[in-house]
Amino acid sequence: MTVEHVDGDDRGDVLLYALSTCQWCRKTKELLIELGVAFDYIYVDLLEGSELETVFEEVKTYNPRVSFPTLVINGRSIAGFQEEAIREALGN
Repeated sequence: MTVEHVDGDDRGDVLLYALSTCQWCRKTKELLIELGVAFDYIYVDLLEGSELETVFEEVKTYNPRVSFPTLVINGRSIAGFQEEAIREALGN
């Protein structure tokens, strides 16, 4: 599975489940970069077969609706682009 990493300040475990064609996913990724946060991301729509199934099950544990973006910050999930919630979870 392809997990991409973006360097920045370590704020704990930050993982973005996104779709490569989603504008809200792109905005979430841009916000994390703007805030200088180190994070990993997975473009779920680029996965296939068992990898796709596995990641869907992971996302479902954090966001039962399986909508994107789903951002997980130190175990706390944020569904959708919610700038204030993201900033709060990262301590900004």
